[in-house]
Amino acid sequence: MKLWQFLVDKLWRSVVGKLWATIMLLVAVVLLLLGFSFLQYIDVNFGKSSHEIKVLFFIIAIIGFLLSTLFAFFLSRKIQQPLLQLKEAADSIAQGDYRSRVRIRSSDEIGDLANTFNHMTEQLDKLIRDLNDEKDHLSSILRSMGDAVITFNAEGRVILANPQGQLLINQWSGFELVWNDEDGADEQTPYGSVPGPLRDSFQKVMNHGKDLADKVHVHNHVWSVVLAPLKSGGKLRGAVAVMRNVTEEFKLEKLRRDFVANVSHEIRTPLSMLQGYSEALLDDIAASPEERDELVQVIYDESLRMSRLVTDLLDMARMEAGHVEMHYQPVDVSLIIKRVHRKFQVYAKERDVKLDYQLPPGELTMQAADEDRLEQILTNLLDNAIRHTPAGKSITVSAQAAVMADKRYVQLQVKDEGQGIPSEDLPFIFERFYKADKARKRGTSGGTGLGLAIVRNLIELHHGHIDVQSMIDQGTTFTMLLPVEAAHNLSKRSES
Repeated sequence: MKLWQFLVDKLWRSVVGKLWATIMLLVAVVLLLLGFSFLQYIDVNFGKSSHEIKVLFFIIAIIGFLLSTLFAFFLSRKIQQPLLQLKEAADSIAQGDYRSRVRIRSSDEIGDLANTFNHMTEQLDKLIRDLNDEKDHLSSILRSMGDAVITFNAEGRVILANPQGQLLINQWSGFELVWNDEDGADEQTPYGSVPGPLRDSFQKVMNHGKDLADKVHVHNHVWSVVLAPLKSGGKLRGAVAVMRNVTEEFKLEKLRRDFVANVSHEIRTPLSMLQGYSEALLDDIAASPEERDELVQVIYDESLRMSRLVTDLLDMARMEAGHVEMHYQPVDVSLIIKRVHRKFQVYAKERDVKLDYQLPPGELTMQAADEDRLEQILTNLLDNAIRHTPAGKSITVSAQAAVMADKRYVQLQVKDEGQGIPSEDLPFIFERFYKADKARKRGTSGGTGLGLAIVRNLIELHHGHIDVQSMIDQGTTFTMLLPVEAAHNLSKRSES
């Protein structure tokens, strides 16, 4: 009984079962019609003509054909309508409308197909939405990245780039790299859209299929480049490049290496002299008290030189770390210039250098300045000027009031008639340990190489500006502009 019920449900819920039942019904109807039509002729003499019987059969056939056609048309409509709905829904999905659904409530295979189709479209719609969300998320990440990201296909064409990457492509579009083949002939690279500075690295990644990290120098900038291959199914289909501007890091690293090398060089000479002259004293090489005093004097001078170097290094470190203490108060610049002039007057006479100063009548006051730091600025500049000015020449320190862009300044100048500085060295003289020429080498000047760097930092702490002009064998002029008003007053005036 259960088997019979199962077969009945299975056949009735299927299109094939419905079609089979319909055909059986049509056959039964035809047979019944034939039976009822020939019933009156049972046990009756077939005396009638055969023509009448043929006509009767023809009429019955027509009736059966019409009934069969009617039922077939009805059945085909029941099957064709849901199929057309499925086709329309599939066309909508093909055009990007993933919310299309098929409303079929039958319980046969077509109904199951419609339910499966609706479930598929729901999953597809969810998958597309998830992919769009992931794409938007990735796009937001790429836009917010400070690094430039560019994706290339296997032919070197750009298929994706964030705004920074697109900007870099525009900047590097004019670079063309030409590679040499094994025969030495010039061969243009096949990667047409890869920017010139990246082509060599891109070719290596495409040839070896491995990650590559490199640094590229372009127009005085240094770029850190990381390229990774893109693979799909074991096949190399392109590469993605991530680029970062590391110019500042590169400069800082170079500055650190130069700083260590320069400090080592600065300390090595006095240490060698201290060691050598100390050994001479220990070995009792000095033949007379005068020679011993001379050796002791050299040791003392070199120890002072090392002390100045260490002091300057500590000052530079505190200034660059922002830990230097500034005591701002009203300061009369004229008094500082006179005091520094008296301090260097004897030293200048010993070297046969004329030292003068020029000041306007009355006071020349800054509202917020550190008196000790201003004296240190002038001390470093005058010390440099006297050491590099030959005998018979002069040095002049001057100060005057100045107005620029409706702001009041004190203009200080230290002008010497010394050896001068080459023009190509002028942009670098405020760097630590920078030596312009042989006249400013260690053996003759005795400086630490940090004086001008300290001057620049102190000027900046006073919110001022320093400039230098120089000509070989004609002298050098340092010009400083220091604001008269305090920094917070200047900011308030600029806002108003």
